[in-house]
Amino acid sequence: MLIPGFVLAQTPPPPAPAGPPSASPTAAPTGLPSLVVTASPIASSLNDLAQPVTVLDEAKLRQSLAPTLGETLGREPGVSSSSYGPNASRPVIRGLDGDHIRLLQNGVGTMDVSGASVDHAVSQDPLTFTRIEVVRGPAALLYGPTAVGGVVNVLDNRIPAQRSDRLLSGQVEGRLTSQDSGRSGAMVLEGGRGGWNYHFDAFARDSDDLAIPDYARSWRLRQIDPLPPGQDEENGHLGNSQARSSGGAGGLSYVWDNAYLGGSFQDYGNLYGTVAEKDVMIDMRQRRWDLAGAAYDPVEALSSVKWKFAASDYTHTELEAGAPGTVFQLNALNGRVEATHRPLGSFEGTLGYEVRRDELAVTGNEAFLPPTDSWAHSLFLFEERKWDQLRWQVGGRLDHSLVEAAAAPGFGPAQSRTFTTGSASTGVVYRPFENYSGALNLAHTRRAPVNQELFANGPHLATEAFEVGDSTLGPERSWGTDLTLRKEKGAVTASASIFHNRFENFITLTPRGATDPTYGLPIFDYQGVPAAFVGGETSVLFHFVEEPDRKLGLELKADYVEAANPRTDQPLPRIPPWRLGAELTWDFQPFGFSLGVTHALAQDKTAPNELPTDGHTLLDTAATYRLTSGKVTWDLLLKGTNLLDEEVRLHTSFLKDVAPLGGRGATLSLRATF
Repeated sequence: MLIPGFVLAQTPPPPAPAGPPSASPTAAPTGLPSLVVTASPIASSLNDLAQPVTVLDEAKLRQSLAPTLGETLGREPGVSSSSYGPNASRPVIRGLDGDHIRLLQNGVGTMDVSGASVDHAVSQDPLTFTRIEVVRGPAALLYGPTAVGGVVNVLDNRIPAQRSDRLLSGQVEGRLTSQDSGRSGAMVLEGGRGGWNYHFDAFARDSDDLAIPDYARSWRLRQIDPLPPGQDEENGHLGNSQARSSGGAGGLSYVWDNAYLGGSFQDYGNLYGTVAEKDVMIDMRQRRWDLAGAAYDPVEALSSVKWKFAASDYTHTELEAGAPGTVFQLNALNGRVEATHRPLGSFEGTLGYEVRRDELAVTGNEAFLPPTDSWAHSLFLFEERKWDQLRWQVGGRLDHSLVEAAAAPGFGPAQSRTFTTGSASTGVVYRPFENYSGALNLAHTRRAPVNQELFANGPHLATEAFEVGDSTLGPERSWGTDLTLRKEKGAVTASASIFHNRFENFITLTPRGATDPTYGLPIFDYQGVPAAFVGGETSVLFHFVEEPDRKLGLELKADYVEAANPRTDQPLPRIPPWRLGAELTWDFQPFGFSLGVTHALAQDKTAPNELPTDGHTLLDTAATYRLTSGKVTWDLLLKGTNLLDEEVRLHTSFLKDVAPLGGRGATLSLRATF
């Protein structure tokens, strides 16, 4: 299903015949940035989107940068982090994670196995990102029926879509972090001439064990499960949390007056420790190929045709005391094409097709899933109607998916399931007065169960569970409502959203109340249960000073989500608590300063077999300095994190009681842009 006013940046407008692309419209002197995001089938500003959207541009991204995607986004309103130690972390949006969140790279799936297990890292490093866009809510389904919770799209410009006549430009950055004695660096080189454009990037990251304020295990866990006599509690550092990663990518494109075509190749490697198993390292490698292109005004009836295709060869090996153990191998592809038609009467819209394939093999003593082959073919349609004060957007999606499991010892004979599911949404954006708007979304989604939900039958040490799938599961069905109010310009700007998502059969792991005799792990079954998610997020910005080179502002923000089984009133697991935050920013060029505080309340609404989590307060600060010397701009960043040295445990993490976040730390970064 296509979302109303979807925001993910995928393909820009037609490039200029020659020279660099024209800049985006300048933001108003005060107000939410009037950024034009172009992957919506109809190019829209942020304030014209029916969905709640967060955009981390280059400046904000640099200050929020962390080793993982989840940690980078974890303090944005409505977004938390799965936090499986410092090396593996996915975003959690409005309490939903895993396969309920779609992660994209330039509009195409990441094609890794991070959604299948929380200890598996995302195959991207934030060092090379140029922009991140987050769309929250169930109407964010342009990119697949699994995006019930939302979509995160990472942009890196690896296939240049606009013409550049600068032969060489780029950035070089070095970064040091004290919490883990981390050393990292990244380089981006770009340029073009005569319609040809290129992009190269590379990064390297090396870190030691993470320093923590106190004990690795929480006081509750130490109390109910004390260590045997003679064993000491881990204190002051998080064992086996070291990591070493590196990678690079190259892209080439040719841009005509009304079209472009290009491709890129990425090689990514990551060797990191798993903090739940002190003798296990994960050795990950992904090679990825991307093709992309667009034609503008190809025929009289169409304003554009855009396409993207990616293929990935992914493998990771779990090294147990240095010896290969369980191995994950994934061969995947994801492609899409969309055609935007010219206005038909009062409507403008897009028709598209997407294909996905995931061929996954898990081998070794702890394989919890037989070899599976998953296909999905999808058609989607989006239409928009505009009036003076009103935008109406409506979309639909039809998906046909096939999941096949091969015969394997311990899993039984070969099995297969096919699903045909449909989803629909509608949304309106209404402007009753100048600088004020409201948006309402209604969505009905159907998500087909994925391979592990159908066919799992084995130990999963990352979640400390023996997982059992159900091959008879039907599609997950939900209804979602989302209301957003915005004040767009002026001395005070604001955005507030409330949402309600109700699932008829939310597919989740449910404790059976028994223990597997071979592995000694509690047995959890994948079941469809009723579920209701209710919550909201808000952000209010006070623009005390707003001039081109002088800015002083204060942002107040909060988010909340509550999720439970309405039949039993039993809370669902790993739901984030209330969070309140404030950030003061001061930017008087060439200096900048920020001071932020985030307070998370205690979470005592817990599911069975889940411990409560204490609240915490995070105090962070950052100082920046910019110096221009000739054609080179130098940016210096000094950032302090968790200045109160608090013990911080995220309730959204499977490992919250054995792996807290890092203690007090500092980051020093120097970037040269030329």
